Amino acid sequence: MTTPPHPAAVLAVDVRKSYGKGETAVTALAGVSLEVPRGQMLAVMGPSGSGKSTLMHCLAGLDTVDTGSIEIGGTQVVGLGDKQLTALRRDRVGFVFQQFNLLPTLTAGENILLPLDIAGKKPDKAWYDEVVGAVGLADRLSHRPAELSGGQQQRVACARALVTKPDVVFADEPTGNLDSRSGAEVLSFLQASARDKGQTVVIVTHDPVAAGYADKVVFLADGLIVDHMDAPTSEKVLERMKRFEASA
Repeated sequence: MTTPPHPAAVLAVDVRKSYGKGETAVTALAGVSLEVPRGQMLAVMGPSGSGKSTLMHCLAGLDTVDTGSIEIGGTQVVGLGDKQLTALRRDRVGFVFQQFNLLPTLTAGENILLPLDIAGKKPDKAWYDEVVGAVGLADRLSHRPAELSGGQQQRVACARALVTKPDVVFADEPTGNLDSRSGAEVLSFLQASARDKGQTVVIVTHDPVAAGYADKVVFLADGLIVDHMDAPTSEKVLERMKRFEASA
């Protein structure tokens, strides 16, 4: 009798991470436990130095942890070898970064398909067309990044993250380099990916407006989750952040 996969897309239990040793050691994560249900969009917020980017990197298998466990789609990440980690990040995880990270010599379409090309896999044509249509780039696929606006480049990056049908998409300040309109387009797409396509999305952001698109927000301070908010709005998130700053 096989054990069914855990309903959570991401499950972290008592994750701890420090940098340095002895008196110079800095604790980035001091025992974080977190569960992200499948098909939800989670925003991680906190002041600079709170550990939010470290948490994302550990959850995504980009960084190791000192202690604790992390599962992605029911697979234990902690303790995997380099080859297994590479395969996990390639096949099960999508990434969207603040800097877009597109290859300038490739067209938008080629950038979107790059993870599949690297893996030696053929694209699911119907899914590719659906993702391209959802990000509104069907008429821009032959353009190179330099011929696209910042918002269009980030939407290419979102499509690239989704084309492999990953268990979870991690987005690190995905609207940090965008104007408000372009940022809204990217966030609306990520939100729709969760609500309409069952994609799990975890975004790290300092922007209350971005957090307002999520199903849930968790707040980090000093390497710990200190609060959370379901069904957030940008106004509620901003008010909560002001309270954190006032008590800091």
